[in-house]
Amino acid sequence: MGQIEWAMWANEQALASGLILITGGIVATAGRFTQWYFGAYSIVAGVFVCLLEYPRGKRKKGSTMERWGQKYMTSVVKLFGPLTRNYYVRAVLHLLLSVPAGFLLATILGTACLAIASGIYLLAAVRGEQWTPIEPKPRERPQIGGTIKQPPTNPPPRPPAEARKKPSDEEAAAAGGPPGGPQANPIPVTDEVV
Repeated sequence: MGQIEWAMWANEQALASGLILITGGIVATAGRFTQWYFGAYSIVAGVFVCLLEYPRGKRKKGSTMERWGQKYMTSVVKLFGPLTRNYYVRAVLHLLLSVPAGFLLATILGTACLAIASGIYLLAAVRGEQWTPIEPKPRERPQIGGTIKQPPTNPPPRPPAEARKKPSDEEAAAAGGPPGGPQANPIPVTDEVV
């Protein structure tokens, strides 16, 4: 059985928690909570987390579906090098970003989700995973004429390929019939008209 790539799960969890932080921050700021500045912080932290987590990393095995518009954010994330590639750094960063938002009821759910994402990133880092960008593959052009097949000569329905083979003269002689000629009927046929 294959190993789980934990970074993929952490990426989805962190992206969702960034959106939850933004939503909770909007509620706290628009509702003029007593500590509304934690709500404003949650909006900024949520946007930062979403921008950092939007580009998916490439999987070790199999194919990875790229998010819409990911190639633009991938180039920005690649600029920061080991700060964004290393999952230990991401785990600590997410944990530190989640702490101030935990002091407000409207943003506590985003805090808990981001702390869980931090734990999953720590597990991915311990297992030796790291973020690698999804590079576009060069498209191969098909060879003209190499992919064209001849149309079938028999009309449908066609027998299976084994039954379609015509026997050679040696196989026909071994079967007992004259090669290529008419066959003799072993039962005598009489035509009696009454």
